Amino acid sequence: MPKLQPLSVLIAAALLAGCQAVNTTSGGAVGVDRKQYMFSMLSTEQVNQMYAQSYQQTLSEASSKGVLAKSGPMTRRVDAIAQRLIAKVPVFRPDAAQWDWAVNVIDSPELNANCGPGGKIIFYTGLIEKLQLSDDEIAAVMGHEIAHALREHGREAMSKAYGVQMATQLGSAMGVGSGSLQLANMGVEYLMTLPNSRGNENEADLIGLELAARAGYNPNAALTLWEKMASAGGSAPPEFMSTHPSSSTRTATLKANIPKVMPLYEQARR
Repeated sequence: MPKLQPLSVLIAAALLAGCQAVNTTSGGAVGVDRKQYMFSMLSTEQVNQMYAQSYQQTLSEASSKGVLAKSGPMTRRVDAIAQRLIAKVPVFRPDAAQWDWAVNVIDSPELNANCGPGGKIIFYTGLIEKLQLSDDEIAAVMGHEIAHALREHGREAMSKAYGVQMATQLGSAMGVGSGSLQLANMGVEYLMTLPNSRGNENEADLIGLELAARAGYNPNAALTLWEKMASAGGSAPPEFMSTHPSSSTRTATLKANIPKVMPLYEQARR
């Protein structure tokens, strides 16, 4: 155990060395203004480009299988909601208005949706069909996913991974035992990565809530959305071991913040 202390110092040093504190978005009405540490050699443009290549590969595979929904009522519906949300991203991040946004629908039973770095959106038909989502609920999901991209949670996670890798290499070079390294890495996983992932989910919930409200979608739909998701998910793991907030925690947080964004929704509706 005594050897864990110098390794923890190495981890902290590796995370800070070569990192810069940034605030990727404005706080908005919901007040998300946490400083983030990003690896300086891993730029926003690099991450966006890497993801764009992966995104195109996913689309190509879907197209080859005949499941890329290029037209039809659902595709038009998803695209229309996306365009309203994208129009509001400058409130949180002005430069995101110049991103090369893309919206695609994949005909698949998966209960899934994603917006990767740089504004690359994928929606799976199973999410809409199986949960019978309203437009407001689709906007809640999409706003949440767009928020992850705006906050650059992917780049942030990669920066942390680089820091841990650097610390592990330094620890090995200094003769720290493999058992201590394994235990330290487990500590990093549960004491840093997972809590921050839950924090990132919370940030995405809040920014997504406001983004949808500003686009004219009822913020109360976030509550019905996560109720449906919880019902579809069945038995969930304990919150401590999960990267996602528990259903009750998420609902309580959303309820507490809906009054902050309701005036924005009402203004948008007018």
